[in-house]
Amino acid sequence: MAIANLHETLLSYKLRRNQLNLEITEYQTQKTLATYSQADLQSLKSSREHEVRDYFKGLYEDDAELQAEYLDYTQIPDFEEEIDKITAEFQDQLNEMTAWETALDAQITTDSAELEEVNAYIESMKTMLTTNIQEDFNYGLNG
Repeated sequence: MAIANLHETLLSYKLRRNQLNLEITEYQTQKTLATYSQADLQSLKSSREHEVRDYFKGLYEDDAELQAEYLDYTQIPDFEEEIDKITAEFQDQLNEMTAWETALDAQITTDSAELEEVNAYIESMKTMLTTNIQEDFNYGLNG
């Protein structure tokens, strides 16, 4: 009876180990998606900033008064304001994605720690099961 209980416990731990492995894989997939999404967002932000730079550079190069007043197009007052708007527009989204990645990392760490614990329990159960089987067989032989 004890062997059956140990075997049943061992199977439940193996089931949990498989569930944890699946969860960790799913979280890692989500983290990859979050990383790609963040890279796409950064690329979009850079593209928008590049458009603003091109616009102000064109204004500067076509206007002799601006060239006389400023050393380059980045000193035009509206330039910094436009860049700041783009930064503000994307910053919240980038912060959310960073928080999402952090949460996924935390969950992966938690599940990995539980997986190590379950693996230790499985090894313990295997040892107990092996020991009990050996004792059962030796009991008949030693008596």
